Amino acid sequence: MQALRVESLSPDLSGVMLADFPRPDRAPGAVLVRVRAASLNFPDLLMTRGEYQFKPEVPFTSGLEFAGEVVEADPASGFAPGDRVMGGNKTGAFAEFASVPADKLSPMPQGMDFPAAAAMGAAYSTAFTGLVELGGLSEEQWVLVHGASGGVGLAACDLARGLGARVIATTGSASKADRIAALARPDAVIVAEGRFREQVAEVTGGALADIVFDPVGGDVFDESTRCVAFGGKLMVVGFTSGRIADISTNIPLIKGFSVVGLRAGEYARRFPERGRAINQAIRKLAEAGAITPAIDRVLPLSQWRNGFEAMARRELVGKVVFVPGG
Repeated sequence: MQALRVESLSPDLSGVMLADFPRPDRAPGAVLVRVRAASLNFPDLLMTRGEYQFKPEVPFTSGLEFAGEVVEADPASGFAPGDRVMGGNKTGAFAEFASVPADKLSPMPQGMDFPAAAAMGAAYSTAFTGLVELGGLSEEQWVLVHGASGGVGLAACDLARGLGARVIATTGSASKADRIAALARPDAVIVAEGRFREQVAEVTGGALADIVFDPVGGDVFDESTRCVAFGGKLMVVGFTSGRIADISTNIPLIKGFSVVGLRAGEYARRFPERGRAINQAIRKLAEAGAITPAIDRVLPLSQWRNGFEAMARRELVGKVVFVPGG
């Protein structure tokens, strides 16, 4: 089978290669899946450089998440050959087959195709854990979503809107605003450059944001402290800007807001029952048509470099999905 391997860490993908490997044997307690689609996430890019907090030993097969069909499984796993599943396990998704622990898989939503299912998992789990599980999102609240052109940002916009909240999406690139508006359908799109509090205040009628969902960090986080409503939540999701921000603790004290760190994968590992409940809630929303993953492009795995480089250049609006075998 073909698999995308990180043979050495490098800043320019020079250590990454598509190569032929034997099909993996099913590990004890695992499920063997034929991968039909696998989506690219920002941590996948960071792991090729050794810049992500999880640092697998090289060489390793890249890819966090996929959707596909079960080939082999123990009856006790709850899965059977032919089942359509989605999931992942930090690495191994960018291959034609993957052996994955049964508890890392879940049934695909009915009516959803493989690319959409592959694009939904990690992004929507992160968005749901942050906005609903930790943020307590309710209808009519204002949600400010930064980095709204990325997979996680678009998922947060889609989920918040699907649950009846009002959404302001931001982007660092004015050229992406129209595409974000078409895909995410927020109440407003703001270009987050310099001081943008006044724009948030204008859109919300002075109420500001009940939840700020921030995968960007840096200057965007700094300005976001001015955009949170009293009693609101500023959600730390990531640092795609490259700078980890500092905050003076008198600011949340005076404004009465909470700074909440979000690690959705770790949350699900520590609280597996809640993780399963989150996956079930997302699947129900998808089956009801309340949420739909945004996909920028679907590529054969042989064109993996196209997807990785587009992500590195920040060209994407939505997820890249690879189709193994192509």
